[in-house]
Amino acid sequence: MADQKQSNILSWLKGLGPGLIIAALVFGPSKMTITSKLGANYGFDLLWIIAVAIFFMVIFTNMSARIGYATQQSLLSSIKARWGKGVGIIIGIGVFLVCTSFQAGNSVGVGVAMAELTHTSTTPWIIAFNIISIALLFFRAFYKVLEWLMIALIGLMLLSFIVTVFMINPDLQQTAAGFIPSIPEGSQGLVIAFMASCFSIVGAFYQSYLVQERRRIRGLQPNQAEPRRRSDSVTGIIILGFMSAIVLICAAAILHPRNITVNTASDMSLALEPLFGSYASGLFLIGLFGASFSSIIGNAGVGGLLLGDALGYGNNFSAKSIRFFIALVMLAGAIIAIAFGKLPLELIVFAQSVTIFVVPVVGIAMYLIANDEKIMGKDKNSAFVKVAGALGLLVILALAIINFKDIFLK
Repeated sequence: MADQKQSNILSWLKGLGPGLIIAALVFGPSKMTITSKLGANYGFDLLWIIAVAIFFMVIFTNMSARIGYATQQSLLSSIKARWGKGVGIIIGIGVFLVCTSFQAGNSVGVGVAMAELTHTSTTPWIIAFNIISIALLFFRAFYKVLEWLMIALIGLMLLSFIVTVFMINPDLQQTAAGFIPSIPEGSQGLVIAFMASCFSIVGAFYQSYLVQERRRIRGLQPNQAEPRRRSDSVTGIIILGFMSAIVLICAAAILHPRNITVNTASDMSLALEPLFGSYASGLFLIGLFGASFSSIIGNAGVGGLLLGDALGYGNNFSAKSIRFFIALVMLAGAIIAIAFGKLPLELIVFAQSVTIFVVPVVGIAMYLIANDEKIMGKDKNSAFVKVAGALGLLVILALAIINFKDIFLK
């Protein structure tokens, strides 16, 4: 009986793999910083925005997962077949450029976390963990290693944040009031930044590749995967929302009353030191490391795999060409991180510029594919998902317009 129970738990954890990879990918150091700033600047008032972002992320991640389950070819291949190779190549190259640009931030996060934990320089840690990440690509069972690594790191983050929340014992009434929608004066910029980072269309798009890879490993045909597996991706995204809420609550309870400003994720750990000493600081830095290292692997996987698929190299995680493209993203991010010590402003602007044009195209293409009964069959979008997805696309287009004005018209 105990063995059966243990087997069921392991099976459930394995099923969470794709969703947890997306959660680890989205919950990087920049996301931790934005979420901390929301709590530090505005207390509990903006907890509701997490629920909104997670709702749309669940809609599109589940949509992408259904595409992966229902079709034999990759999502980019479906896009090429419907709108031509040019559209697929534009999406692949655009995602690759965005991932490469932001990979430096993930490398810096790893370096900062380990440097503050050990009181050493950031550079050796950036080099060491990028080498480890690239070495993981040469495992035969790369995808299985990736799944279990993400599960371990997400578990580590959850543990560190949950312990911290229990230690600070936040006011439950204030926490509940934070889910009532309101936009405090001056918060629009952070709200937009959080929504854009948490409601990640590119991350959702990648979900179809992850479920197809797992299906390929198990030798399953389309629609042969267990029905329960189709909800596992949603669980991973809900965990993402839970982690975001925990970070915001910590910042709201500790930093906001003291008017402490957060400029980097490491500022959060420094704010906890007077209350809980070096142990709380270490817990938060472990969380920062987990977020950064998992994003190094996840972010590079997205950029490398989609570029390879766009250029006709397929979507097999184990293919040497795909591993080369993934390693290229890691290497470029490490070089930028070491050279500048942080993510250069010019690179952020460049990444945002590419994102403005790529993300709406990705979202619309995925939405139309999922609505196509010829491609999806019985797995096509339901009426509810069509409406919710359309609202999500409006949010994406609104964010793109606002970013376009901020970058090019100011």
